[in-house]
Amino acid sequence: MSSTAHLLIAQKLRGYDDPAFTTMIQLGSVLAVMWLYRAKLLTVVRGLPRDPDARRFALMIIVAFIPAVIGGLLFADYVQTVLYDSLPVIAIAFIAGGIVMLLVEKHRPEPAIVDAERTPVPRALGIGICQLLALVPGVSRSGATIVGGMALGLDRAAAAEFSFFLAMPTMMAAFVYSLLKEGLTIPADRVLEIAVGFVMAFISALLVVRPFLGFVRRAGFVPFAWYRIGFGAVLLAGIAAAGWR
Repeated sequence: MSSTAHLLIAQKLRGYDDPAFTTMIQLGSVLAVMWLYRAKLLTVVRGLPRDPDARRFALMIIVAFIPAVIGGLLFADYVQTVLYDSLPVIAIAFIAGGIVMLLVEKHRPEPAIVDAERTPVPRALGIGICQLLALVPGVSRSGATIVGGMALGLDRAAAAEFSFFLAMPTMMAAFVYSLLKEGLTIPADRVLEIAVGFVMAFISALLVVRPFLGFVRRAGFVPFAWYRIGFGAVLLAGIAAAGWR
């Protein structure tokens, strides 16, 4: 559903312009996911010297993460200074993403992978390439990786879980990039704003991730697709009526 786009729209409505805030508070969500999967992460870290499964899991995530590193280094400034400020781009991305979700739900291949940890490395790379689309606000990082995973043969729950694993290095890297870009010039009032947003993001993710996986197993992504299409259409209508850009 693109939390980034929802935050950008809320900022636009309030006349608040701070792309770094949008990026940095999402580390809270990632830390919540890491807490929920702490047992798995500890097993992988401890097993890296001797466990082939742990090394394969780490390789899978690294390979999927590489396209985001390349894309972020090449396009991050353009995305934050141009695309983040364009409501029409966000609205169109919402609608297009919803349509793609519906198509993938209807025409996806028979799932061959039901365990995210067993995702083959070439498919992990494919999911990582899909993540690049999330540089466009409104596409949704999780949406792009989940739908990409389903198109590549993962079942719904496995694709969602893979997306959570991949979010860990991706969002941590985005946070570090924003922090280095801002340097030591963040005023005290902005530090407080970021801290509050960070904590709320952590709590929200902690409460939502497990129920989300259960809902996906039962209902799939069609409800999310229709929400995206409807919200995008409303946003386009608002842009036309209010003269936003």
